[in-house]
Amino acid sequence: MPEAYQAASAFLAALDADWQRHISAVGPCRHQPHPARDPYESLVRAIAYQQLHAKAGDAIIGRLVGLFPEQPFPRPEQILACDVARLRSCGFSASKIATIQGIAQATLDGVVPDYATALAMADEALIERLISLRGVGRWTVEMLLIYSLERLDILPADDFGVREGYRRLKGLEVQPTRKQMIDIGQAWRPYRTVAAWYLWRVAKG
Repeated sequence: MPEAYQAASAFLAALDADWQRHISAVGPCRHQPHPARDPYESLVRAIAYQQLHAKAGDAIIGRLVGLFPEQPFPRPEQILACDVARLRSCGFSASKIATIQGIAQATLDGVVPDYATALAMADEALIERLISLRGVGRWTVEMLLIYSLERLDILPADDFGVREGYRRLKGLEVQPTRKQMIDIGQAWRPYRTVAAWYLWRVAKG
């Protein structure tokens, strides 16, 4: 949806001089979602990346996929049947193993919806449904909404990169709190996903 990203960039750049300067420096939004990746896979991937740098998360997922070379990503039944020691060898902590096993079981039980069902659900309805799972927080579901379901108006207010990006963008001494971030982000509707993408670029810079 390049046209939507273009419209979002123009909208954000018009907010104030700080946004305009940053967007001019970064250039067009190059957000790369993974459409049609089912919620089960998206959640397992998000858990792997929790509290880790991207390269570490990449390595863990690479080793997990390597355990099941016959297909692109292990199915829930395979996760549940897999020896814990093998999952540990991928780099998952005991807590994360319990979480991905719970996601796998919840997928088989129908709690984690398939892609078509998730696509038809409202943001908050999907968040409420999935945060009932052990170890799955709001941020994890927001990553699913942003990267798999291509929602344009998601602001992960708990995300360190988003809050640190805003702090640097505005030259603040301290990061805004989650509540402050939510309030500030109201001005970025209906393009809060794109705003988050640009704030991540600030934090990385």
